[in-house]
Amino acid sequence: MEQSEGQTAPDLGHPRLAFGKVLSALDRFLERHFSFLFVFINVVIPYLQEFYQDMGAGKNFNPIRDIPSLKGKVILVTGGNAGLGKQTIAFLAQHQPQRIYLAARTASKAQSALADIKKDVPDAPVELLSLDLASFASIKSAAASFLAREQRLDLLINNAGVMALPYALTKEGYEIQFGTNHVGHALLTKLLLPTMLKTASEEGSDVRIVNVTSMGHRMAPSGGIIFDQKALEPLSTWRRYGQSKLANILFTRELATRYPQITSVAIHPGVIITDLYAELRTNWFMTLMVNIYRAISPILPGHFRDATGGALNQTWAATTDKQDVKNGDFYNPVGSHSSGSAASRDMGLAKKLWEWTEGEFGKHGIN
Repeated sequence: MEQSEGQTAPDLGHPRLAFGKVLSALDRFLERHFSFLFVFINVVIPYLQEFYQDMGAGKNFNPIRDIPSLKGKVILVTGGNAGLGKQTIAFLAQHQPQRIYLAARTASKAQSALADIKKDVPDAPVELLSLDLASFASIKSAAASFLAREQRLDLLINNAGVMALPYALTKEGYEIQFGTNHVGHALLTKLLLPTMLKTASEEGSDVRIVNVTSMGHRMAPSGGIIFDQKALEPLSTWRRYGQSKLANILFTRELATRYPQITSVAIHPGVIITDLYAELRTNWFMTLMVNIYRAISPILPGHFRDATGGALNQTWAATTDKQDVKNGDFYNPVGSHSSGSAASRDMGLAKKLWEWTEGEFGKHGIN
């Protein structure tokens, strides 16, 4: 049939475009009003898909049995006062490290964590280090304090993080989740890198940086990273959290590119049901959905009741044989390689994030 003059040819892609818009609108609706379903669809389902595609390729990792001697190694763990960080230190302390630095913001919580660790490992060589990742002054002070005491650093575990917080800014003006989870850790890593590089130059060394991220990186904005911090305010807390976790993976990949002599990896610790329950129980429907999810969680891979299971993946990444971890990669629990989202594999975006972050440090006189 001949097209009449002035008639527009039909857009064959229109139905697909319309369907995409419907899906996008549904995603935004779930994000705003049914946070549990939004998180489940964007985080849990992709993780389960990866697990079953890999036919459960995870490692059978037992910290007591599988962590080798850590004699002579100096270790720093951020967020060591509770949860995954505290448990990771407890695992590592049993294997004779030279020293472990428990970095935390609140002194009383750090002291309490240390007391708990020493109940199980009385001779644990753990030192406390004051660190607030939302403050450049605190980060610089923590790094200076560490460097005044140590000549080496074998293992840096950037474990601390915040999740699902209302929009707020750090002292230097960064969105609180992005500023804490990415910018703060990036600055700490930058300040400790010379010492880590020096350690890596020693014969037989095995220097690693483990960045704790999340499958929640899939909730990042469609553009990947929004650098304008004020533009993040209208977004939901889960989008902002997703951006910060995406940044953790991109930062890891660029670290591996720029410093191949250090093994840098990103890990997803899994889903800690107690944490999820607390964060997502926002109304009766969400409470019902979370309770159902909680009931079936014991049979789901990568789901843990507490930090004992949740800390396994980062402990594995920190201590397994070097040939088992690939520099710059991202791992699901335990030790299962993950491709991550398309944005997390964008090396152009990783480079852009690195350069933007360095530029921000430069604005504060940190070069």
